[in-house]
Amino acid sequence: MTFSYSALAPPWRSLARHLLLAFIFAIGAATLPALAATEHVSEANLVLPDLGDVSLVTFLGGISGWTLLSWGLLVSLGGLVFGAVIYSQIQRLPVHRSMAEVSELIYETCKTYMLTQGKFLLILEAFTAVIMIGYFYVVQELPVPDVAMILAFSLVGIAGSFGVAWFGIRINTLANSRTAFASLAAKPYPVYAIPIKSGISIGMLLISTELLIMLCIMLFVPAALAGKCFIGFAIGESLGAAALRIAGGIFTKIADIGSDLMKIEFGIQEDDARNPGVIADCAGDNAGDSVGPTADGFETYGVTGVALISFIMLAVPEAAVQVQLLVWLFVMRVMMIVASGISYLGNQMVARRRYGDKQRFNFEAPLTSLVWITSVVSVVITFIVSYLLMGNFALDGKQYSNLWWQLSLIITLGTLAGAIIPEVVKVFTSTNSRHVREVVTASEAGGASLNILSGIVAGYFSAFWIGVIIVGLMSGAYVVSQFDLTAVINPDDAKAAMMAAVFSFGLVAFGFLGMGPVTIAVDSYGPVTDNAQSVYELSMIEQVPGIKAEVKKDFGFDLDFRSAKFLLEENDGAGNTFKATAKPVLIGTAVVGATTMVFSIVMLLTAGLTENLDKLSLLHPPFLLGLIAGGATIFWFSGASTQAVSTGAYRAVEFISTHIRLDEVVKASQKDSKKVVEICTIYAQKGMFNIFMAVFFGTLACAFIEPFFFIGYLISLAIIGLYQAVFMANAGGAWDNAKKIVETEMHAKGTDLHNASVVGDTVGDPFKDTASVAMNPIIKFTTLFGLLAVEMAVGLEVQGQQVLVYALAALFLAVNLVFVFRSFYGMRILAKKENG
Repeated sequence: MTFSYSALAPPWRSLARHLLLAFIFAIGAATLPALAATEHVSEANLVLPDLGDVSLVTFLGGISGWTLLSWGLLVSLGGLVFGAVIYSQIQRLPVHRSMAEVSELIYETCKTYMLTQGKFLLILEAFTAVIMIGYFYVVQELPVPDVAMILAFSLVGIAGSFGVAWFGIRINTLANSRTAFASLAAKPYPVYAIPIKSGISIGMLLISTELLIMLCIMLFVPAALAGKCFIGFAIGESLGAAALRIAGGIFTKIADIGSDLMKIEFGIQEDDARNPGVIADCAGDNAGDSVGPTADGFETYGVTGVALISFIMLAVPEAAVQVQLLVWLFVMRVMMIVASGISYLGNQMVARRRYGDKQRFNFEAPLTSLVWITSVVSVVITFIVSYLLMGNFALDGKQYSNLWWQLSLIITLGTLAGAIIPEVVKVFTSTNSRHVREVVTASEAGGASLNILSGIVAGYFSAFWIGVIIVGLMSGAYVVSQFDLTAVINPDDAKAAMMAAVFSFGLVAFGFLGMGPVTIAVDSYGPVTDNAQSVYELSMIEQVPGIKAEVKKDFGFDLDFRSAKFLLEENDGAGNTFKATAKPVLIGTAVVGATTMVFSIVMLLTAGLTENLDKLSLLHPPFLLGLIAGGATIFWFSGASTQAVSTGAYRAVEFISTHIRLDEVVKASQKDSKKVVEICTIYAQKGMFNIFMAVFFGTLACAFIEPFFFIGYLISLAIIGLYQAVFMANAGGAWDNAKKIVETEMHAKGTDLHNASVVGDTVGDPFKDTASVAMNPIIKFTTLFGLLAVEMAVGLEVQGQQVLVYALAALFLAVNLVFVFRSFYGMRILAKKENG
């Protein structure tokens, strides 16, 4: 498949000079060691303690921290093996050749898309690398080999996000055809079991890969360089996740909307094989709902860990306490893998006994039990392991015998959030939800207008309740943190109370991820169930000559087409629900975890909380203005990502409606299908490029304008981003499953009610799968990358280069506004005569 890049050429030609000029100024300004004359605390200057020094602390009767963590490497490798074994099991599952051919076509389309995105990622990395080189080589004056290693780990971060995303689409495109084929036996259990098996394979491989890389940095990279490598790794994976989330979200919703609107225009069924938009829609299900969340999950677990490591090194002065907390933190991450594996296997045994022979059951039930079982197992393991590692915690001869359970309780609050938040999300997005059914009821009387209004209401209320839950859990963590943790974290009582609170917030985010593989698994369930429906229709298996006799002979069961279609549609509703439940968990970690990362910048700007504290106030005008600017950025981002979807969808609809041939053929032209995929890819890349470059230069501009302006900007970005993202994600989920109720329960396809529900779903598509989900990596990339930028700005100010700092801020802001302008006005929908 060949893609045209002519649409991408103008930005390169018109902006090359601007970008080159910006970088020449930025690097030229830093040719002097800007921070050499200053004493400051920074993540990039952290030196990890010696984990192998038994004179500092030992564990489990005399084992050093280094030895204990080295066993974590084996657990990580075991997680990789677990994922690989499940992959091979899915690959060997029975499938009819007609369905396997469709899933392979989808995979080949996804593969071409991924290769295109991989090349694009390297271009974006080049921009980031310039700033990293300027900071680490010029400002910090590190030797070339050290800078090369930091850049190498940033590439490892990108490769990690990209690699797990590729694995996700590969196993999902195997699982979709196996799920479709299993439905033909009219037994619901395999229709559930195959997608969740695919999901847990992705989850285990993702978390294990992440942990393996971070353990290798911790154990094998020199202590003086490890902190810098963690920063490089985190920036790389954030870059990869942000780009793949944005592009994938735009791609999938262009294809989805373009395909869906054909139902209304031509009165055809969903996934009609004659519709050239269906293959692009299937590829988009993977690009948006598999590639994006998988890369996002990889980044989320890594960046949260890096934030906590950095915090421990910045806030805790005692090397012995640093070792104890670091080892405890990483052992908790190791046990995350163990808990998820045990819970999955146990839940499958129970589910097989309860549902294996049933003709019908609620597909959401075993998924819900998996989440809760994992939550309980994680909590139990947390308390047991914490007691074994920290039950006899002592500092300066004083015993802190309650610290182990207080830390465990703080993590537990986060782990419970990982189970409670999905339940709240289901209240607003499940097919069994009264809110979703209200959307359907409203649509019966008021058509698309009331459908949209009811979905908006569901989104608003969901944001309120999830906000209340997060505030409640963080408040609980704050209260618990003010006891033994305050006593050991820092000898300065005034600082200790604040530091303990911030650390507890980071641990809540860590607890959100306490059942990481399972969170990823239930999220990955969705794209498999969605694709399974499409594979069934595109295979046209009902028209294959002699298919009943063939399947009976080769596979040993009788076909039931009617039940198969019903099961696939019902399971897709469960997939929609659990895709929705995972989003606020990942979004929540961005906000709660960002608190810990922002604190690192605060430590830098206040010289370890000893000066400039008055500037962290609404009475300091730049801080207030930063709060306002962060909120504006969230709404720009929401609009820009939706603009890319709407314009791309317009072009897709324009092409499909003029090329669809309903009377001549029974299948869509492969040539036309490839053209739709090309349209999706072009607009996904244009949208991603504009958005990423605006974020990149906007971060530089805000960091150079004024340091405390930047702090306010980051805080506002996180908080307003949380509510905007949750609102959009859950409103979209409500519209999506309202349509599913109309299709599966009311059997009202082709009616005015169905048309109204389709309109609502197309409005919700960019809400839930483009704008909302991409805020998570955007927030974390801005915070991480901004850390380096603000240090460069502060260093230049210390040298008396105030005028240069303002000049650079103006230059970066000008380039930012160019891309902001392009994200709207360069992506407008133009009629043919205007477009030439």
